[in-house]
Amino acid sequence: MGNALIVYGSTTGNTEYVAGIAERVLQENGGKVTKMDASDVDSDGLCDGYDLVLFGCSTWGEDSIELQDDFIPLFENFDQINAKGKKVAVFGCGDSSYEYYCGAVDAIEQKLQELGADVLDTLKIDGDPQSEKGEIEAWTKQVIEKAV
Repeated sequence: MGNALIVYGSTTGNTEYVAGIAERVLQENGGKVTKMDASDVDSDGLCDGYDLVLFGCSTWGEDSIELQDDFIPLFENFDQINAKGKKVAVFGCGDSSYEYYCGAVDAIEQKLQELGADVLDTLKIDGDPQSEKGEIEAWTKQVIEKAV
């Protein structure tokens, strides 16, 4: 496992928790990992220098898909991140009682595919991710296997 980047947008801390588990699993598998809050990233060439990029975003809103506030500016500038040909994965937290359960994951995946990225896998967590630690670890290992 080479260089990996995890970029996440989290309001309640759930998506940040998932990013932390993914970071640990990537490191345990030999990855050099950079983890960043979406509010702290510059979209220009974001994917450059990374072998794998994970994007995490929670979903908000009842009437439409709403990305987490800090992730919106990045998403609006995805055409600048140099995703073409990059191996990426997408994860997010949401509430399955809403019509657009984890819709941010779907929107990000679609945009990355349009930009020519190689979307390896997606993960949707319903509710509290702490009860899904094993699933998050297994998903991250699956992403690693697909990335090599």
